[in-house]
Amino acid sequence: MAFFGSRKKVEEPKPEVVKAAPVRANSASNAGSSVAHVLKNPRITEKASMHQSIGVYTFDVAINATKTQIAEAIRNTYKVSPRKIRIVQIPVKQTRSTRTGKRGIKTGGKKAYVYLTSGETITIA
Repeated sequence: MAFFGSRKKVEEPKPEVVKAAPVRANSASNAGSSVAHVLKNPRITEKASMHQSIGVYTFDVAINATKTQIAEAIRNTYKVSPRKIRIVQIPVKQTRSTRTGKRGIKTGGKKAYVYLTSGETITIA
């Protein structure tokens, strides 16, 4: 009294499919590529304005931006070379309207502090 049958099915082995490894571009090979998508906009706040007097500029940058990409974008856009770059993650925050009580969300992001050598400035309009 077998419910599933007495014979077992033999599966034939499937031919192997060889996948090509993804090609990752080096920064050297991407030297001529556009980095316009890296810098979104300058971050103009009271704190950022105080930092500008000592040569630190703050920018909103793309989520997947790296320090080398940000440095290259600053060099191409403003024709200055950054001394140091620090990246900070901006967390996602939940909000609530006091008038209606509806809940919302503030999207997070990433910002970069760009330190310039003394004597170099960036004009942010």
